[in-house]
Amino acid sequence: MKRQLSRSDCMIQQFDAALRSLVPHAAKPQRNDPASKLEEMAFDGHQRRHTAGLMRVNHLIGVANQGLYQGQSATAALPHARGQMEQSASEAFDHMAWCDARLRQLNSRTSYFTPLFYASAFGVGAASGLASDRLSLGMIGATRELAGKHYQDQQKQLIAGDQRSHALLRQMASDEAHQAHLAIESGGMRFIAPVKWIMRFIAQGLTKGAYYL
Repeated sequence: MKRQLSRSDCMIQQFDAALRSLVPHAAKPQRNDPASKLEEMAFDGHQRRHTAGLMRVNHLIGVANQGLYQGQSATAALPHARGQMEQSASEAFDHMAWCDARLRQLNSRTSYFTPLFYASAFGVGAASGLASDRLSLGMIGATRELAGKHYQDQQKQLIAGDQRSHALLRQMASDEAHQAHLAIESGGMRFIAPVKWIMRFIAQGLTKGAYYL
């Protein structure tokens, strides 16, 4: 039987999650890197910068998702909803760690916007959790669906011979689709298409600068 966490336990857990999200190289994946056994391609300078820019955006998406889930889990009322958010957060840590490792392989860094995105997403998550678990789970479903489509689209922007980045994005897209389905099956609200379009438009605008910064 899972032990009931006290308020102090929850605060420590939230602080630990924030540190692992914000401190470079602190996030450790629970699963093996899907690109670890693949050969690295020979990049020229432009190709390396382009790939690093894409991975920087993806890392920031993982950070924002982590902030969202931590905010939601802090205010979720139902145990099954909190459990779903913890599972989503665990996969987000894997994605952050994989992208961070890929950036190091490319001799690059994470985005300067990382703290801002985490704090903003945490606030949105906490607010949705206070509103209702159904809204929180629906937001997980919608954000993960949009993230999965982003990773699928981004594969077209990768350098053709970059097997490592392609492997990462394929696995991340698969994870997002799976978690989006689970969130809705757990009772999440189904967002209508116009809401998803607005969310995608806002996300694209916010993350665009991370490609460079």
